[in-house]
Parts: sequence; structure tokens; C-alpha cells
Amino acid sequence: MLSSFLSVFVVAAAVLASAMCCHAADAPTRLRVYIGSASAKEGGRIVLCELDLHTGVLSEPTIAGDKLNPSFLAVHPNRKFLYTFATSGDFDPKTTGGVAAFAIDAATGRLTPLNTRPSHGLGPCHVSVDATGSAVLVANYGGGSAASLPIGADGRLGQAASVLKFEGSSVNKRRQERPHTHSINVDPANRYAFAADLGLDRIFIYKLDTATATLTPNDPPFAAVAPGSGPRHLAFHPTGPFAYVCNELSNDVTAFQYDAAQGTLTTMQTIATLPEPVAGNSTAEIQVHPSGKFVYVSNRGHDSIAIFTVDPATGKLAAAGHAQTGGKTPRHFGIDPTGQFLLAANQASNDVFVFRIDQTTGALMPTGQSIKVDTPLCVKFVAMD
Repeated sequence: MLSSFLSVFVVAAAVLASAMCCHAADAPTRLRVYIGSASAKEGGRIVLCELDLHTGVLSEPTIAGDKLNPSFLAVHPNRKFLYTFATSGDFDPKTTGGVAAFAIDAATGRLTPLNTRPSHGLGPCHVSVDATGSAVLVANYGGGSAASLPIGADGRLGQAASVLKFEGSSVNKRRQERPHTHSINVDPANRYAFAADLGLDRIFIYKLDTATATLTPNDPPFAAVAPGSGPRHLAFHPTGPFAYVCNELSNDVTAFQYDAAQGTLTTMQTIATLPEPVAGNSTAEIQVHPSGKFVYVSNRGHDSIAIFTVDPATGKLAAAGHAQTGGKTPRHFGIDPTGQFLLAANQASNDVFVFRIDQTTGALMPTGQSIKVDTPLCVKFVAMD
């Protein structure tokens, strides 16, 4: 298993290095930051600012695109295109959500609409792009479904190549009465896609064909978490055979051993994201530090980022404390590609706070820097040439 894992990740490392374009010789000094905003006054929009990697200062935000449903954002690996959700376009909003494609202006970072396609389910909530830039993958929370759409050379989206519909329920009758697909991600080797369904307590696994942008069920077709957990988002370790899922309903993280050759997840551990129970808390986002040394999870209610260290040999997590996010309801956060800063997006207090990451302990140290953004939902970085 180890030899097959290593051979697969040689390919993955090459793809990731090409995509990030952040080698030591040409490491960026500034990053563009795109933030999805559900402004009640202006409607959905994407705001744009810049992060200074020397000081951690965020510039004042400007509007990059509007009239959107930017609950999640995904950037093409060539940094020329961005994808999110639309409120209107080439779809019937009564029956499905929509996925929108935008061109990124290299000089200004502003977004120009390209086209929209149906997401094949109501309430799209998560979008990702595979490492080769061949496909957009979208999860529909309301519809309990997922889809893959091919990307053209011009960044435009084609009609869906695969539509995945889930069925069933789980033990929480209020939140798990039916499928609620909450995210879909591709593994570092770009061979398998993983759809986490909060309503079914399952992570569905698919083989990804980048030539056709199609998804076919893996064998076995899913991995399960404990009943009532509500898996929300998934993150892979950048170099080791490990993956992590934050469970929204049970306020914990499930750590998996990952077989990159077979596309299978084997449960190793489940660990709480709270020091003690907090009424009404739910986890939201999970990310692995680029070094692979730390895992971070946001707590909505406790209003914190839970910090874990990663055992490099086993992939298991150890609790390493919490950092208050400076606001309320941290729905999302972003770790910059160089691993120096974490930006916490507080949905309920309309702000984004900047933290410097201690490279030895993983601790999050407030920089005193923040910006105001109406209902921030998602943070994505783009390196500037």
C-alpha cells in the first residue's frame, strides 16, 4: 500500500506545485483575496482585497462581482477563472441552483461573467475545481445531489457530465430527514472525488475521469461516520495518506487513513473540536496547514478556531487549543498558500480577522488587522504575478 501511495503522490506533488506557483524563488509578496459576501442590502457579491504577506495587512475591499450567490468560491489552477453560484441565468431557479463562471482580470482582479449552468439540485453550497482544471464539482445541500461540469479552454462551463442523486436519512430527524450533500472535493492525486452528505452520515467516493469530467462510483462506494455526526467538509493531508472530515452536528473531527490507490477511507480517530459542550455550536470549515503539521476547524457558537497537531507517522490529531475569531459565527476561514496567515470570516459580525500562524506550534496569533465585509461566507486566495 505504501509504495502505491508514494507513486500516486509523486504525480500529485507535481500537479500541486504547478498549480500553486509559489516556489521559494518566486514566492509572492502579496495575494489577492476573494471573499463571498451575502450582503442583505446589496445582494450577493464577491469582494476583493489584497493581503500583504510581510505585514498581514488587508487592503480595503472593493467589489469584484455582484448579483451572485457566493456561498462558496473555487479558483481555477491557472488563476484565470473563478467559479461560484448564480441567482439567475441558464437554469430554472425553481428546480435547480446555478453555477457561474467568471474570468479574472490579471491586472485588476475584477471578475467578468462568462456563463452559467444548472447545478442539478436546489441549494448549491460547495464548489471545487480539480487540479488539472478540467472539471467543476458542485454539491447541492437542498437537493441532496452533486454534479460535475466540464471546463472549456476559455473557462466556460459545459453541461453537466455527471449528476449524482442520493437517497435515505439518518438518526437526527430534524437535520437528517433526507440527503444534504454539503461538499465535494478531489484528492491530491486528482483521481477520486469525495461527496460528504450531512443527512446520510456518509462520504460518497467516485472515480474522476478528467478527460470527460465524469464521476463513476468507487468500490466501496462510500465511507461512513458515526450516526448523527453530519459530515460537512473534508480536507486531505498534503503529503501523507490521511484525510479529515469535520462533523457539523457532533462537533468533532473524524480522521481517516487514506488509500490513494484504491480511493478508500478507513476511520482512525474521532476527536472533539470543543473544550467542553457549547449549546448551539456547530463546526463549519476544516483545513490542513500547507506544512501538514496542523489541522484547523471553525466552531460556530464557541466562535473559535480549534487547533490540532498532526502526528506525522500516524496522521492522528492532538488538541492544541483554540483561538477566538474576533467576531461571531466563523462560517469559513482561509489559510494563505504560504502558510503564514489565517483569515477568519465571521458571518454574523460582518468582519474578517487576520491571524499569524506560529510555524512551530500552530497557534493563531492576532495581528490586530481586520476588515468589514457584510456576511462573509468564503475566503479564497490567488497569487499575483
